[in-house]
Amino acid sequence: MLFNSFIFLYAFLPVTYGVFWLLKTKGQRYLWLTVASYVFYGYWNWKFCFWMAFSTTVSYFAGLGLLKWKDSSRRRLCLVIPIAVDLLVLGFFKYTNFLLRTGEWLLNRLGHPFHGPVLDIILPIGISFYTFHTISYIVDSYRRTITPTENFWEFACYVSLFSQLVAGPIVRFRQVEHDLDHIGQASRGAFLDRAWSFFTIGLVKKVLLADTLAALIDPGFQHATQLSTTGAWLCVLGYTYQLYFDFSGYSDMAVGLGYLFGIRLPQNFNSPYKADGLGDFWRRWHMSLSSCLRDYLYIPLGGNRGPHWKVARNLMITMLLGGLWHGANWTFVAWGAYHGALLILLRFGHTVWDLVPQVLRHLGTFLLVVIGWVFFRSPTFSIAASLLHKMFSLQPGITVIGASTLVGVVLVAAVVAHGTPNTFELSHEWQPRLVPVLALGFVACLWVMYGAQPSPFLYFQF
Repeated sequence: MLFNSFIFLYAFLPVTYGVFWLLKTKGQRYLWLTVASYVFYGYWNWKFCFWMAFSTTVSYFAGLGLLKWKDSSRRRLCLVIPIAVDLLVLGFFKYTNFLLRTGEWLLNRLGHPFHGPVLDIILPIGISFYTFHTISYIVDSYRRTITPTENFWEFACYVSLFSQLVAGPIVRFRQVEHDLDHIGQASRGAFLDRAWSFFTIGLVKKVLLADTLAALIDPGFQHATQLSTTGAWLCVLGYTYQLYFDFSGYSDMAVGLGYLFGIRLPQNFNSPYKADGLGDFWRRWHMSLSSCLRDYLYIPLGGNRGPHWKVARNLMITMLLGGLWHGANWTFVAWGAYHGALLILLRFGHTVWDLVPQVLRHLGTFLLVVIGWVFFRSPTFSIAASLLHKMFSLQPGITVIGASTLVGVVLVAAVVAHGTPNTFELSHEWQPRLVPVLALGFVACLWVMYGAQPSPFLYFQF
């Protein structure tokens, strides 16, 4: 079920919201939100619910073990077993065919012709996100950062919460523990203004900006190798802003939906295209993922400690795995390696970088990010190489259909992304001049949605 669909707006959300506030105890509200979230998730394919329930149950009982047992050997088992199970399930669905294709390619290159099977595996939507939830819960419980909950429905509600289930933000239990513990005393009106403001702004980002850009650039990407230099730049810039407004729009809607039920979700984007360095960019882009990679991978590897080569190794491993997390394709690994290499260069060359005027640092960072998105968007290295070649040399080719319209939308997107406050920097208290603007934006989205099929969010595929 999509946030930008009529079944969600006219049926699922009103029913879920209305029943939730009729219930009085936190136990009832845990159960209702869990059931509603499974209905939301199962709308795509009810079979996906089994794997989420399985992961939830394994991690819940591991948490109970960590709560009960004090000896290190048993606690270590409660850490290793559920994480291994989660990673095996994720690995099977997400990376089996990737590994088979890679092995086939290697054998063929070595002179051993081999045609391996391609398994008919359907990737459960959001599995990467809820796997992060269960793993972070187990690790934090093992570290005694949190106290595992004894209430199964509280934990199930946390893992499956529909507002952030399929595309984030990645929420750690400690970030919502207080709100979940006090959900029985939550006030319906406490966050109502903020809830609808966040949701409407996110919907506008998705429907009016991201989907408009997608409609203009997708036909161009279908003929990527035939684009002219101008066409290549327009498509790549369009994708740069499409990805941002699509994903940050989803995150804003998720935050707004969380507020509707008295649960405060963390910020996921902090104007990333205003960054003045790659490190700054990763502190602003997909912040919940960046902080998880830092706390559960980079720091345990050694972080900034040790000689320069170890710090560089830790950065590269973190970014390579971060790239692979996004998708089972070597172009994602290359994207991670690209960012890892840049982070290493800027970490050890920051004294030179800091001497560059700030406006040039902003422009340089944005350009480097745009180049990276070429690998992220391209299904093959040949297409990525073709796009980069066209972008940095004058090449004839076909133009993008609706190029003048695309230029206008890209300019609007650029002004919003680079020159205006982000959603968390705005005041969300409803005022007489604000309500008509939000209402107009919401109606405009509905009008567009009536004329087209709802478009899935880009990060659903990850």
